[in-house]
Amino acid sequence: MLCKKDNSGVNLHKKKGQRLPRGIRPPRKTEKAMRLILGILIAAGMAGTAVTPASSQTCRVNVGTTTTGSASYIEVYEYDYVTEKPTFPGGDTQLMKFINNNRVYPKDAYKKGIQGRVTCSFVVNTDGSVSHISVIRGVNPSLNKEAIRVLSMMPEWKPGKLDGQTVPTRVVWSVPFRR
Repeated sequence: MLCKKDNSGVNLHKKKGQRLPRGIRPPRKTEKAMRLILGILIAAGMAGTAVTPASSQTCRVNVGTTTTGSASYIEVYEYDYVTEKPTFPGGDTQLMKFINNNRVYPKDAYKKGIQGRVTCSFVVNTDGSVSHISVIRGVNPSLNKEAIRVLSMMPEWKPGKLDGQTVPTRVVWSVPFRR
């Protein structure tokens, strides 16, 4: 086993009866196990059995249930992994204008002083339509419902592309509610 050393050249592995320098602690068993697992995963990757890039850049979006009652999913690409990002007509500035012009602050939430950002995810399909809108982090049920309503009104986007081919892409966006 190789000995680990810090920048000063001090051996970080404690031998029986030996004291470690002040502020240095020996590796814990869990750290040793994690290093072993990481080593195995790296070795597996070199052998070609690791997770492929295509599977690491996609995610599953729940689209409902089948007739048998099991969950049904579609596979979409993550926003950060497509070569051309999906864009709202006119860009992010126009998207914020669209949200601000169409958002209606729920009266009960406004009276109670409830405010915050509702973070939602949605899928921009290959034809540019928006679907599968869901709340990732909500503030209040009435604000969450309003955020979904506004996002469902969006016009068609320019779809995302991966290597020149249009692909369904998952986008995460926040809808702000401030008094």
